[in-house]
Amino acid sequence: MSQSFSLRTKSFLAGLVLPLLLGACESSVSVRGNFPDPEEVGSLEKGVHTRRDVADKLGSPSTLSTFQDQVWYYIGEKVEKTAFYDPVVLDRTVLIVKFSSDGVLEESRAYALEDGRVIDPVTRETPTEGQDITIIQQLLGNLGKFNPGSKK
Repeated sequence: MSQSFSLRTKSFLAGLVLPLLLGACESSVSVRGNFPDPEEVGSLEKGVHTRRDVADKLGSPSTLSTFQDQVWYYIGEKVEKTAFYDPVVLDRTVLIVKFSSDGVLEESRAYALEDGRVIDPVTRETPTEGQDITIIQQLLGNLGKFNPGSKK
């Protein structure tokens, strides 16, 4: 009788735990940024539309150029994340909209994921002066440096 109870208990627990484990492996897709409608982007005319027109059609830009407020960036990214694996970028678009000094559309360019480049960050370390000592050396090095009897 106790064997069937333990088998039933194990089956019950497996029935509860298995869906939770499988659910943890489900991938999730997150969309961030601004994906302007391609038809709206195509309807923009150089020399005709103003900043206000572009903002009405495409919405607020994701960011503005740091040094030139006449360059707007619309950046959007779609990323898939599965369990503990690295995220996979499914789609990325960057739309650059440039205006003349009087606020009229001068140029717009769109870049997709395949236009991007992988960069190799520099991994060198800047050397610093001094000694590399361990925490034990730091603790033992302070012994005897302090005189509790002296007053300042």
